[in-house]
Amino acid sequence: MSPYIKALRPRQWTKNLIVFAAPLFGFAFNLENGLSCLLAFTLFCCISSSFYIANDIIDVEADRMHPTKCKRPIASNQVSIPSAIAMSVVLLITSLLISWLKSRQLGATITAYMFLQIAYNLKLKRLVFLDIGAIATGFILRAFAGAAATGIVLSSWFLLCTAMLALFLGIEKRKAELNSIRGGKTRAVLKKYSLPLLNRMESIVTTCTIIFYALWSSGPRLGGASTPWMLITLPFVLYGIFRYQLISEMSNKPKDEGNTSERSESSERPDEVLLKDLPIKITVIGWVTTCVIVLYLKSNGLIG
Repeated sequence: MSPYIKALRPRQWTKNLIVFAAPLFGFAFNLENGLSCLLAFTLFCCISSSFYIANDIIDVEADRMHPTKCKRPIASNQVSIPSAIAMSVVLLITSLLISWLKSRQLGATITAYMFLQIAYNLKLKRLVFLDIGAIATGFILRAFAGAAATGIVLSSWFLLCTAMLALFLGIEKRKAELNSIRGGKTRAVLKKYSLPLLNRMESIVTTCTIIFYALWSSGPRLGGASTPWMLITLPFVLYGIFRYQLISEMSNKPKDEGNTSERSESSERPDEVLLKDLPIKITVIGWVTTCVIVLYLKSNGLIG
């Protein structure tokens, strides 16, 4: 892969798939909404890549001391800093212009994401707890982008569930990063975390995620999904969370207990888990398939 394409971190674009949540969970998935969400997805890929590049430029010295981040194109000098700056600016301006041309709501969402990323790169990523909170806010804005592009209103329970799931992934990422420290220079914020603290945070956030998803999938009586049949998707969510925790647990074990560097990297990069771990992929496919079946049955009046 070209180092310039690699600098965009295309594997992390899987995070932007959440923009399709609006039509899927609003039971309004048609060609028009699908194309609108595809546009929102593309714009988020552009702006997120813009800030991935900017973040790599800012953290270039720290990344060169990291055991795996030192291989990134900018840190390894495969992409020069002037070229990286040009790429970042072009992607940022393009995503902002097109989003405002599409609609004011989408433009405002993309702009809010821009300010969030600026705050994150300049300050928030160095502040304990707020760094993880900023990651979660980014996922909420992705969900809002799909809603803004289609005009669909998302359930409050679903937005809360999205926030908790994003916090969960952020905590798991910090655990893996903390475990990967092998001496040398590292980000100061990691020194303020500990595995016992992150484990307690994980326990709270995991419980909230499952509760909020269960409340949303219980149906319209609780202000959630339009049909209580969405409850049959809950086992997929439970298994996916538990499977991810298993991967995280394996990454925290010393190598003499059967751990490998591949496992150690996985929970530090959630996109790698989605792309490489077969049980996770099967779980996601099963969850999406079940949602589509429920949507089809609901739209044809076969279930309530």
